[in-house]
Amino acid sequence: MQLFYDFLRRHPTGVDSFWAVLLFGFSLLWAVEENTGVGPRLVALAVVMLLSLSVALRRLAPEKTLLLVVALGAAQVALDVKVNPADFAMLVVIYTVAAQGGPRWASLLALIGGMFAAPISQVRWPVDEASAAGRIFFTVVMSVPFVLAWVLGDSMRTRRAYFSQLEERATRLEKEREAQAKVAVAAERARIARELHDVVAHNVSVMVVQADGAAYVLDAAPDQAKQALETISSTGRQALAEMRRLLGVLRTGDARETGEYVPQPDVGQIEDLVEQVRRAGLAVDFKIEGTPRPLPSGVELTAYRIVQEALTNSRKHGGPDVGASVRLVYFDDGLGLLVEDDGRGASHELYEDGGADGRGHGLIGMRERIGMVGGTLDAGPRPGGGFRISALLPLKPAH
Repeated sequence: MQLFYDFLRRHPTGVDSFWAVLLFGFSLLWAVEENTGVGPRLVALAVVMLLSLSVALRRLAPEKTLLLVVALGAAQVALDVKVNPADFAMLVVIYTVAAQGGPRWASLLALIGGMFAAPISQVRWPVDEASAAGRIFFTVVMSVPFVLAWVLGDSMRTRRAYFSQLEERATRLEKEREAQAKVAVAAERARIARELHDVVAHNVSVMVVQADGAAYVLDAAPDQAKQALETISSTGRQALAEMRRLLGVLRTGDARETGEYVPQPDVGQIEDLVEQVRRAGLAVDFKIEGTPRPLPSGVELTAYRIVQEALTNSRKHGGPDVGASVRLVYFDDGLGLLVEDDGRGASHELYEDGGADGRGHGLIGMRERIGMVGGTLDAGPRPGGGFRISALLPLKPAH
């Protein structure tokens, strides 16, 4: 049965043609029985055939069909073709024009024509043996079907427009959700990329420095070489733990589902970070000013990663015998960071947006991190030599 209904929906003109044939059959009987003489019968048959044809074509060309029906109604009045079963086509066409949502003039013409059809027919073919009041009542009753046909059609048009708006809104919302999901995925990828960069760049840098040092003193000072290898081992384990956490987030979307949850670094671990860098051979002066207090997790992680990246850059670009200093300043409304070194500094291209030859992504990551918490960053050569990174992280989230 559903297949049959689907077939009917796919062939609306065929369905209309079927009803047009039935209407023509009933009207043909009327034309033969009620009209005497060859001329009147031929005229009646022509009018009946065209009215039936308007039913078959109503959805293909509703405005043209309406004009045809209006012309046929005028022809009926002029040629004295009385009201007959084929006039039912007028109701069908009025409904169709009102429901299709075409030009407004067509809908108004259908309404006005329907309201005047009954009065005109009553004037042309008055009811016999009826008083004036009876004729008026009969006219009103005959006008009701025409008005109802227009009202039903207009209601259907309004309903279709409403459902069309709902579908359009649902489609738009779906596209917006997809766009938001893509933005969220891109933001998450960027965050994980920053995390991986910070973890790999820092820890591998420490491991390379320690490996070079161990190779240099392996024969002359085995104890120092052993200590360097232990530092490489602990640094590698730390890097693996953090990378395992990040990869777990990529696989499951939640670190708690990986079975091995590794807390994100915070401000309290900066001192351990500085100590690790000192063991790697970089002299670092570390000071905290103000009263330490708990900070939002985003600010904590951002502060840790900035210090980590800054010290990594000092080792990579500062040259031999470089020294660095780290200052954490607790303000009433934020956290200040100042990381300086007295080395030769980085080239100008490395601290510009975009870097050079794919490098410089550490500072780009810093700017992105600080932008996410609404802070400010100033990075560049220090007067007198070396490099300076100054950041201010507000405690209130960015809007």
